[in-house]
Amino acid sequence: MAMPQNSTRENGFRFTRPLDFSCPSPRPGEAGRPLGAASGRGGCGTPLSNGIASSGAPSPSDSCAQPLCTPTPAEEETPLQEGIKYVSAEREELACGWGGFTPGCLQLCNTSKGVLFFLCVASFLQGMTVNGFINTVITSIERRFDLRSYQSGLIASSYDIAACVCLTFVSYFGGNGHKPRWLGWGVLVMGLGSLLFALPHFTTGQYEARSAAQVGVCGGNQSLPCSQAASSLSGYRFVFMLGQFLHGMGATPLYTLGVTYLDENVKTNYSPVYIAVFYTAAILGPAAGYLVGGMFLNIYTEIGREIDIAPENTLWVGAWWIGFLGAGAASLLISIPILGYPQRLPGSQRYIVMRVSEAHQLKDGSHKKASDPDFGKTVKDLPRSVLLLLKNPTFIFLCLAGATEATLIAGMSTFGPKFLESQFSLSASEAATFFGYLVVPAGGGGTFLGGFLVNKFKLRCSGIIKLCLLCTVSSLLAIFIFFIHCPNMPMAGVTQMYNGSALPGGHLNLTAACNAQCGCLQTYSPVCGTDDIMYYSPCHAGCKRVSENLRNGKKVYHECSCVDKALLPGSGEAEAGKCTSSCAKKPLLLCFMFVVIFFTFLSSIPALTATLRCVSDRQRSFALGIQWIVVRTLGGIPGPIAFGSMIDKSCLLWQDQCGEQGSCYVYQNSAMSRYTLVAGLVYKVLGTTFFIVACLLYKPPPPESAPGSSDASENGTSDLQEHKPSLPAEEDI
Repeated sequence: MAMPQNSTRENGFRFTRPLDFSCPSPRPGEAGRPLGAASGRGGCGTPLSNGIASSGAPSPSDSCAQPLCTPTPAEEETPLQEGIKYVSAEREELACGWGGFTPGCLQLCNTSKGVLFFLCVASFLQGMTVNGFINTVITSIERRFDLRSYQSGLIASSYDIAACVCLTFVSYFGGNGHKPRWLGWGVLVMGLGSLLFALPHFTTGQYEARSAAQVGVCGGNQSLPCSQAASSLSGYRFVFMLGQFLHGMGATPLYTLGVTYLDENVKTNYSPVYIAVFYTAAILGPAAGYLVGGMFLNIYTEIGREIDIAPENTLWVGAWWIGFLGAGAASLLISIPILGYPQRLPGSQRYIVMRVSEAHQLKDGSHKKASDPDFGKTVKDLPRSVLLLLKNPTFIFLCLAGATEATLIAGMSTFGPKFLESQFSLSASEAATFFGYLVVPAGGGGTFLGGFLVNKFKLRCSGIIKLCLLCTVSSLLAIFIFFIHCPNMPMAGVTQMYNGSALPGGHLNLTAACNAQCGCLQTYSPVCGTDDIMYYSPCHAGCKRVSENLRNGKKVYHECSCVDKALLPGSGEAEAGKCTSSCAKKPLLLCFMFVVIFFTFLSSIPALTATLRCVSDRQRSFALGIQWIVVRTLGGIPGPIAFGSMIDKSCLLWQDQCGEQGSCYVYQNSAMSRYTLVAGLVYKVLGTTFFIVACLLYKPPPPESAPGSSDASENGTSDLQEHKPSLPAEEDI
């Protein structure tokens, strides 16, 4: 069906074209047209919303008896954007600056594109820090501070806990307040959280990893008493949790007030594109975090100190803290320009008069209360605001669908690198880099494409929900790929006996006749024998000599009595590090993981757009806040904890710290894939169900709202509804 045209005939992304506010004499029969229709035909030099243009022409507020459009000769000759000083309804100047300091050069950035740029930088830094660096360094932090997976999952969930605590307050009062100031202070708090997260590196002693020589070869070990071997560093997890808490507090305004601030200052048709660009930056942030964080992990954590172990060694701890210092400093800097933006951008009022309500229609008509200009300005309206949202079934089920998607995203983003590390026998830095290569095109491309599709096909709310449903079903089908997995690399005493036979009853037995006389320590430093079997350490491989010359950057051990010599004449040899996986299923597994990530993120912007459209305009910020509470409470918080607990269940070899269980060294790949498949199926089926119910229960506004109705007057024209045909050409739109 032909879609209605806007009054300015703008196509593409030309946002700066001024409206023609010249007003011819009304024709007979036009007196009863809605206000929006009149503004579509033409207006005065004075915009019609919270911000007005100050000029010599009389304002409509001067006298109700004056015609709406009374152009003067000066107005006919002067474009709208020239010589006009924008002020708010309270006579506040809508200029960019800090207090009285508003230089003219800053006004070049006082546009929707300028706001979009700085918000994109902020969301990029937030994504890079919270969803990139933290997920990349999680294995290194576990190793450095002796944490278990569920404890690291609790660190990841602290971000969402903070968001839940702050969301109601920030979205309700910030939604009716000065949004850029809330945003700027939030980014500043987020930067402080990043600096705090890096603090434990500087307050703990140097990391003393036992080198390959100290771990020793057969007969060269010296046992350490437990008082020296034990560690109490796990208490630093509370510092990490506090840093994450500040991250959550700071990012709360970004994805609630930031989205609505963009939505309020651009045309409705272009809002999904702006929001998609904003969220694409937030997706590219984690991707950059994985790539840059993986590079930092190749640098030893104690910079400048000589060490004789390679990054492939499981005792290696990279410079996990560098990224947090850089991101924290950048966040502090970017908060300064955001704090300088006005409450409303100049010219934003032109888009309000063209906006059409698509809010879900409640049977009792109580949704019209939210159109009251005074609604939501005091605390006493808070319960009524919550009640209006709870009575909106479309909003509720969109929130529940978002929670199911958030559970998978939070769990996989936290432990996705660990999954790749185990399945493909990679180092922590290699796994992080690999995961970054998946997230960049899949997550970033899916996020931007979702917003583009909504804009391209001019989808209304019901059509957007159907698009979300299609994406969820597609990712549900692709998640069956986790039926397959890469087999574990054979490891003597862990996955098989030293003679190659299966372990009796699955019990570990690291001691065999070939290493019984070595007196090996329980220090994990895996080596790969020439028989392609991994051993717990050079000592457990029975190696008696280490070469001073490196092979491919790795130490080489000789005279290894446990390594099968039948494959190679002479004594058995072993290289430091894990054996390289040659899994034939690797390309297929990566391909379908890409599909799952792509379609999951493809539905994110349409789902967000549907949420904004199914509620009243004045409730948009608060609705996003409530949605984020539901998403984080039911998805973001339990997601990493649940996935961490499931991954712990698939552990084969635990670190032993004088009888206490530490972090996991080796996981069973088949169990890890099985648990991932079960979790994925459960949450994808739930998400599909919730989108179906949301689509069935959505009740759009009637095709034509009566002139002067609350929705029409609040949102501008009422003749652009979903089922309204194109306006006739002779109306001269």
